[in-house]
Amino acid sequence: MRYDLDQVPEPIAYRLLAATVIPRPIAWVVTEDAEGHRNAAPFSFFNVMGSAPPTVALGLLADPGRGLKDTAQAILNTKEFVINLVPERLVQAMNVTAVDAPRGVDELALAGLATTASAHVRPPRISESPVAFECRLHSAVPTGPWQTVIIGLVLAVHVEDRFLKDPLRAHIDTDALDLVARSHGAGYVRSHDTFQLARPRWDTLRPKP
Repeated sequence: MRYDLDQVPEPIAYRLLAATVIPRPIAWVVTEDAEGHRNAAPFSFFNVMGSAPPTVALGLLADPGRGLKDTAQAILNTKEFVINLVPERLVQAMNVTAVDAPRGVDELALAGLATTASAHVRPPRISESPVAFECRLHSAVPTGPWQTVIIGLVLAVHVEDRFLKDPLRAHIDTDALDLVARSHGAGYVRSHDTFQLARPRWDTLRPKP
C-alpha cells in the first residue's frame, strides 16, 4: 500500500508517521514567557541533531483553532527553554502536563512538580528529571501553517550524580536512567530491552583482491 501524503487528510499523514517512526524520545519542555508565566508540556517529535555545536530539534504542532501553543509561543518570544527527559516514575506527572489546559495555566504546579533554577536560561528544570538540557533558540523553521521546527543550542546538560559512572569522561549509566519513549496511539516504550551491535570496519568488509 502506498500513501501519497499530498492526497490524504492530515490526520492520516500524522497516523502514518507516528505509528511507524518509533520509539521517539520525549522532550518534556519547560518555558517561561515574558510575563513570568511557566509552562510544561511533553513533545515526542524530538531528537539530537549534532554535537558541534550541540543542537536538538523539536517539531511543534499548532492547534488549528487556537494557533501556536504556549510552548512554541514562549520559545519564539523569549528564545529560551529547558528539555527534561522522562523516567518511568514520572510518566503520570508528565501525562498531567499534556492536558489541554487554557492559556496561562502552570502545568508544573498542576502536576505537583518541584523545579530547580537553571544556570543560563530563565525557565527552570524539573528537579526529579534525571537529565535536563538548558537551551537557547538557534533557529525556527516554519514547515507549514500549523507547525514549526525549533532548533535549540544546548548550553548546559544536567545529569543527576547517581547516574554518572565517570564524571570526567561523562560516562553515564544510561540503562539506570529508566527513560521512556513514545510509541503509537497512547503507547509508550521502556528503554530496557536493548542489545549491542558493533559497527563494522571497512577492512573486514571490502572485497578481497
